[in-house]
Amino acid sequence: MTTRRPPSPEPFLWLLFSGGGMIAALLVPVLLFLFGVAFPLGWLTAPDHAHLLSVLQNPITKLVLFGLCVLALFHWAHRFRYTLYDGLQLKRFSVPIILFCYGGAVAGSLISGYLLLRA
Repeated sequence: MTTRRPPSPEPFLWLLFSGGGMIAALLVPVLLFLFGVAFPLGWLTAPDHAHLLSVLQNPITKLVLFGLCVLALFHWAHRFRYTLYDGLQLKRFSVPIILFCYGGAVAGSLISGYLLLRA
């Protein structure tokens, strides 16, 4: 007779990791280039505050930014967890590491959701 193990959340965490890596690789460089290089150097005309605020008040923009924040945070959490496990050989502290990494990602996601809802 075989005992049935409860399903592991590991596939879902790997999905968040890969989704976060993909979305961060596609969107973050564009945002960094625009707001960190092109607008400050005058290569492109910078939008004024009122225009950016009106774009941010669009629910689709809020949803995209929230997805970017959440997926990037879970990508960080999964990468940092395995860096501590494999790189520093700290598997004996797996429970505190999991709580710190994924708890930090959840807390950051809640904070980003709150800030986006207030905008």
